[in-house]
Amino acid sequence: DEVLQSVCLLATDQYGNYVVQHVMEHGKPHERSAIIEKLIGQIVQMSQQKFASNVIEKCLSFGNPVERQILIGEMLGSTEESEHLEVMMKDQFANYVVQKVLETCDDQQREAILTRIKAHLNTLKKYTYGKHIVARVEKLVAAGEKRLGLQPSRVLPED
Repeated sequence: DEVLQSVCLLATDQYGNYVVQHVMEHGKPHERSAIIEKLIGQIVQMSQQKFASNVIEKCLSFGNPVERQILIGEMLGSTEESEHLEVMMKDQFANYVVQKVLETCDDQQREAILTRIKAHLNTLKKYTYGKHIVARVEKLVAAGEKRLGLQPSRVLPED
């Protein structure tokens, strides 16, 4: 109960984040849901924080499909200034969360996300952390084509 009362504070703490991660991984379903509930509305900001980004990754790995959909939906949102996903892909910590999304989402979500990511691929190549996303997307596209028996194609033209 004490952990659940302080989820956001613990998630951003260099030691406390491990407590939240442990509960996400080994806790009861209602405890996992309670943690995710506390983080909803702050997913993008938390993903950009060194310690909390690990907690968000655990939420994606151990949340149920409905919760995962909510988390992904928040990441795909936007403000008037920017698109959350684009900001996350360029961030030193949040880019790992985006990679975890691609790893944990269902095929339909993956297609939607890949479509959004592909629109930014050329820009992402210019960012240190964006390059991680480009590599992951190319790997996923190649794996998908292999699964479908297609000839491998390049996601991006060579520079």
